[in-house]
Amino acid sequence: MKLVYTCFTTDVIHEGHMNIIAEARKHGEVMIGVLADKVMIRYNRFPLLDQDERLKLLRELPVKEVIIQNDIMYDSIIDEYHPDYIIHGDNWTSGPMRAIRDHVMERLKEYGGQLLEVPYTRNEKVHHEDAKIREKLAMPEYRRKRLRKLIDLCPIVKTIEVHSGITGLIAEKTVVENNGELDQFDAMWISSLCDSTAKGKPDIELVDMTSRLRTIDDVMEVTTKPIIFDGDTGGQIEHFVYNVRTLERMGVSAIIIEDKKGLKKNSLFGTEVKQTQDTIAHFCEKIRAGKKVQLTDDFMIIARIESLILEQGMEDALERARAFVGAGADGIMIHSRKKDPSEILEFCDRFREEDKVTPLVVVPTSFNTITEKELTDHGVNVVIYANQLTRSAFPAMEQTARDILKYHRAKEVDDRLMPIKDIISLIDEL
Repeated sequence: MKLVYTCFTTDVIHEGHMNIIAEARKHGEVMIGVLADKVMIRYNRFPLLDQDERLKLLRELPVKEVIIQNDIMYDSIIDEYHPDYIIHGDNWTSGPMRAIRDHVMERLKEYGGQLLEVPYTRNEKVHHEDAKIREKLAMPEYRRKRLRKLIDLCPIVKTIEVHSGITGLIAEKTVVENNGELDQFDAMWISSLCDSTAKGKPDIELVDMTSRLRTIDDVMEVTTKPIIFDGDTGGQIEHFVYNVRTLERMGVSAIIIEDKKGLKKNSLFGTEVKQTQDTIAHFCEKIRAGKKVQLTDDFMIIARIESLILEQGMEDALERARAFVGAGADGIMIHSRKKDPSEILEFCDRFREEDKVTPLVVVPTSFNTITEKELTDHGVNVVIYANQLTRSAFPAMEQTARDILKYHRAKEVDDRLMPIKDIISLIDEL
């Protein structure tokens, strides 16, 4: 019999999947691929079930075999099995997924294989199942643990700043195709600077925690990706422990706190403004207090070291890193305001000589020429693009406002505006 192959990225089996299987069985024996977790998170949502659990789920179906698919473009499957047919829903004929379809078609032509496409099943029942999965992914107990899993699965966890529901949706839904690869952001960063800026307030910890929690809530309502929270200095130890409990309960994955004290000044000002670094002993006490009140092992407290920003030297930064890890920090963030990344890379290399395990976080705002691959090569686990959405939005909005005032109408700005229906299409309906 001829071999018919399809690949599923699902945690549940619904009518749409059964339609594909039924159509596939008309043409031969059916083999189903389970897309590997490390591949699935590159272009699709994070799975509720891991790949072994999904294998078990699909093996209950009336098919010849269920296997793991380890690449997005089907190359390994085509090379090993030469399926006579590959079958897929027609939902991959447009958007970033079209690149997968085009590649599959080219590979099938090499030996006379055929592509079968089934109309994507769109009805109330399937919509309800898909909505339930999204809701589950957004629940605290699922979202909170996701960052740790991503650190294990990804070469580097790509994190983008968000400060509202709509920026959260951009982070959630942006998928790009580039040179035959699909990619998306893995996590979201709720920046103190960008949160304050969106509210028209200075970045001096003026926006209180209640307001910042509201921003988290707005983002969480419409997204599923893990959240890393910018906790500034963490405040008083007595306040910090309550904030840890609150963030953990909400489903936030991590808080990053910096080893400074006193009135907050943005790190990129460096020594141009007065900034005081906390003592190692006191900051370690804060870390230990936060870890002590956690109720799960999922939540992460990441220590941000300001030694390079404040020109205290490499040895001071490394000494602090050792101490903070010893106090229980789940990760180390090293920061620099230099355009040359050499001191950051030196820190990472020397830290990795001593510690192969503790996650390293980098924010390449000033040294923005460095690539994710270069960071990975030096042992970095998480990269945070900390303010780019905010910084790109403001010039565009300001120019639009200027042009409307200049021309006394909106026609001149229309060509650079996104249609409102495209914005609304980002928003899911229940």
